[in-house]
Amino acid sequence: MMQGLQEEMAASRAEQERMQADLAASKARNEELCRTNEELRRRLRNHSGLREADDRECFTPPREFSTPFSQSIMEAVIPHTFVGPKVTFTGMEDPEAHLTAFHTQMMLVGGSDAIRCKLFMSTLTGMAMD
Repeated sequence: MMQGLQEEMAASRAEQERMQADLAASKARNEELCRTNEELRRRLRNHSGLREADDRECFTPPREFSTPFSQSIMEAVIPHTFVGPKVTFTGMEDPEAHLTAFHTQMMLVGGSDAIRCKLFMSTLTGMAMD
């Protein structure tokens, strides 16, 4: 029995030494990854600084979009809790079906005519938007 306990202790010590070696290797790898991470962050900061300077030199003003809406429609505020229509129209679907679906959804959620005008544009994509 004593010999069995000594063998178990020896096996336990060997296992503990192996775990210590694994832990040391893991710590070394972690330190290496931290150094690499810091180097990448430094490079990114340096690169971003250059990009920001380049971007300032090449800045073009945003494109202005004309709108068919009157000032009163443009000034209508859409509440942040308002759920807009979920329909979209690309120009390939039946326009009558799209208008019916849009009207039905807007009738369910309410909203003024001005809000309906503003939200209708958000249902158009692709050729229909053009």
